[in-house]
Amino acid sequence: MSDYFDALETRDPEARERDLMARLPAQIAHAKAHAAWFAESLRDVDPEEIRSREALARLPVLRKHELIELQRRQPPFGGLVAARWGRIGRVFASPGPIYEPEGLADDYWRSARALFAAGFRAGDLVHNSFSYHMTPGAWILEGGARALGCTVFPGGVGQTEQQVQAMAALQPHGYVGTPSFLRILLDKADELGLKISSLSKALVSGEAFLPAQREAFAARGVAGFQAYATADLGVIAYETPAREGLVVNEDLIVEIVRPGSGEPLPAGEVGEVVVTTFNPVYPLIRFATGDLSAILPGVSPCGRTNVRIKGWLGRADQTTKVKGMFVHPEQITALLKRHPEIRRARLVVTNPDGVDTLALHCEGAGDAAAIAATLRELTKLRGEVYFVPPGALPNDGKVISDERKFG
Repeated sequence: MSDYFDALETRDPEARERDLMARLPAQIAHAKAHAAWFAESLRDVDPEEIRSREALARLPVLRKHELIELQRRQPPFGGLVAARWGRIGRVFASPGPIYEPEGLADDYWRSARALFAAGFRAGDLVHNSFSYHMTPGAWILEGGARALGCTVFPGGVGQTEQQVQAMAALQPHGYVGTPSFLRILLDKADELGLKISSLSKALVSGEAFLPAQREAFAARGVAGFQAYATADLGVIAYETPAREGLVVNEDLIVEIVRPGSGEPLPAGEVGEVVVTTFNPVYPLIRFATGDLSAILPGVSPCGRTNVRIKGWLGRADQTTKVKGMFVHPEQITALLKRHPEIRRARLVVTNPDGVDTLALHCEGAGDAAAIAATLRELTKLRGEVYFVPPGALPNDGKVISDERKFG
């Protein structure tokens, strides 16, 4: 049995680069012809001239936080989608809100490679604890698992005791979901005296995968790997048995650019992850994810030859990802409009004991329970509300402060 998903993973890097650059003009032409936003933003661009990374770097960057306004002005997708209803299998809504399409192709989100690298194989039963409600997280991993020939149990989020009981009854081989929820499930199984001895592997995403978590899972016989994915692009990069960074997925062009610009940075320098995809349904060209990372030099010892990135190193803007959900400054603004008794607010994200925690610090007074309920409605996440005196919050324009420690 091969150690690789297919021969594309081990091909000569120069051959891969030539193939990507050769396909780029047709994808840009497709985006201009079928997606109104690209027709306008790239109106002076001749697709045939975009055949190198240097030429690609001259094109404008589309940043994730712009999608909210673009979709508000031109619903539902801001003129970025090149397919009509009927050619789109599902539509999702991520917090913001931002609407994302899912095409009809098998493994549309390209997660099968990540699962394969994490040890998942045909015939495995996979317990999926990503959310199946409105957001695409669960469907991203389910598509890849089924393409591999796995069977999927749709656990979703919450209902911890019922999920553990199902795991004890069905004895899944693998888990997909956030690492923090896997820890919760394993602790609950211990509390209930239930055995899940079959569980041997996990592909986690949606939040940082801390070394202490990895070691704790390994001590229980579960080999944990991480994938870097977004609701717009699917799986961008994934961990391999080499445990040296994340290998970029096939059929993507990844750049690391200076935050706030489109200027590519050399290997090793931390910058914003920018992705160009060959997806015909959602043909994103130079899409800036808002995530920080850096290119690792050289080739992975595992034998996969694509570019590697260091993994998620934080956010390039105030938008942050908590338990697999993006939290945007616009959501805090919406909360303030609903609660005019609050003068200013700052959402502080921490991770004591490796578990993401939200705390909304408010200048003013009010009903903490009502404010917490609004926070949960807008972000789909629970958080505590604290009141501070007027003028206590720094006057720096920041409404989301990510203070998590990742090392």
